[in-house]
Amino acid sequence: MQNFEESVCRYPYVSHLILNAGVGSFCAIDWIGAFKQLIVEPVNGVTAPKYYTQHSGEISIDGLGWVWQSNLFGHYVLVRHIQVRREPCLTNVQYRSLEHLLHASPPPLGSRVIWSSSIEASPDYFDPDDWQNKKSAHSYESTKYQIDLISTRLDQLALQKPACQRIRHLLSHPGVCSTNVANALIGPVLNLCKLFAFYLVCILKFYSSRNRRLPHMHKQVRLLGSPNHPIDPLKGAVAAVHLSLAPLAFITLFYQNLNDSPRPSKFGAESDWWGNERVGVMDVKKWGENEKESDILLSKLDALYQAFSPANGVPPKSGIASELM
Repeated sequence: MQNFEESVCRYPYVSHLILNAGVGSFCAIDWIGAFKQLIVEPVNGVTAPKYYTQHSGEISIDGLGWVWQSNLFGHYVLVRHIQVRREPCLTNVQYRSLEHLLHASPPPLGSRVIWSSSIEASPDYFDPDDWQNKKSAHSYESTKYQIDLISTRLDQLALQKPACQRIRHLLSHPGVCSTNVANALIGPVLNLCKLFAFYLVCILKFYSSRNRRLPHMHKQVRLLGSPNHPIDPLKGAVAAVHLSLAPLAFITLFYQNLNDSPRPSKFGAESDWWGNERVGVMDVKKWGENEKESDILLSKLDALYQAFSPANGVPPKSGIASELM
């Protein structure tokens, strides 16, 4: 944090803030569940697996849910408030809002915050009563879905302000990439099997799109196809790069299927059979059902932020969030 503060205070404004860091507290693989999901729904089995078991009850040094603080609250704090020394001669610590630097961005550039979600973000594991995910057995999927909710709501609130005062909040995910996140669980041999499975769903997608002479087989193979596997982490950044560089006027705000009402958009990294990356769009799942929860969650985040914000140079005190609310 200190290095970040020293870097930020050198610049008159911040035009882009990409919130990318995150953790998943995986502990083991449920092999029975893995075989079941891979047989029943093979694409989802290598896209949004449900068979990774995760630690629960992990608490950070600040008394908060560890995964929740790492994936969400830490990013929220960066957006809201960054502690810096404005002048070396000051005896007390003064505070400077990063929001001020975002607002200071020149009008032609505008300012935008890009939140990194996941294709595994799921409302199925979101529990408003356990919003810090201290008890959740799926803290990763839950915190990523909370990112979907708050970034969408923050952008809606920003659009209600004059254009010169807007800080846009945009949502991206990297698709499915091969990283070392799960290496401790699977080892090098199973990691190669994982890569094979990733490429297999891409190949089947290509085959199903080209094979027009075997309609019945085409229908069966198409069910195994997936565009959500860029595999290479560098290609997984295409959505965040697109949201960083594209003019705001050309960024789609809503996603709509046939016969469905429009829903907030979430941009993701995709690829074709040849591995050419592209930007895809999906909707924020169950937004209509959880829109009110986004406001409640923002209120809780702000209250917790205020509780941890030092006053008059007094360092923040650690504590359980429920005691600070």
